[in-house]
Amino acid sequence: MRRTERLFQIIQILRSSRAPVTGARLAEELEVSLRTLYRDMAELTAQRVPILGEAGTGYVLQDGYDMPPLMLTADELEAAALGAALVAAQADPSLATAARDLVAKLSEAIPGDLRPVILDASSRPIATGTPPPSAFDGASLRHAIRNRYRLQLSYRDQTGSASKRTIWPLLIAYLSGARYIVAWCETRQDYRHFRTDRVADMYVLPDTYPGRRASLIAGWESATAKQRRI
Repeated sequence: MRRTERLFQIIQILRSSRAPVTGARLAEELEVSLRTLYRDMAELTAQRVPILGEAGTGYVLQDGYDMPPLMLTADELEAAALGAALVAAQADPSLATAARDLVAKLSEAIPGDLRPVILDASSRPIATGTPPPSAFDGASLRHAIRNRYRLQLSYRDQTGSASKRTIWPLLIAYLSGARYIVAWCETRQDYRHFRTDRVADMYVLPDTYPGRRASLIAGWESATAKQRRI
């Protein structure tokens, strides 16, 4: 690991920890000697990174510190490029365009020696098919999910039977070449998955659903785990 990458990794470790982190633990996680770690900490202090250290206690990063933007490692950039490529291949048109724009902006913003990581990445998805198109605007669905709006769907199941559903949209899932809306269904009083290409019409209702989205997602994950054990 290059020293620059190691310095940012130290900051990331301290940012993610609620308690002081000892020098020994940092050295072990970074696979360096304590002597090297102390030199790194001195360099961070010289760069005015607000790290506090106390003998026998450990290091802490003061609240409110923001790392400079786009200081990413090669692996982090490749992960971003791979994720964007997957989104471009599987998401709805507006999100796919956003993914391609993200890669273009990253390519312009990063140092020149790192651009080949994005432009000629060593990892890329192999598309075996694109999801069927949806009859509604994907941006409206994502807006409803982020803001907890209830939705009214005109839906046809796999047998072609039509129904009206009022749902609480939680997230969009991608599985086997299809997109699904994961939601709490008021009609069935249970979690349900709705294939987006089977939604004939979608209307965003003006009111929000009760409860926290994170709690509902946790409930869905728990219910899904139970079904897998059966």
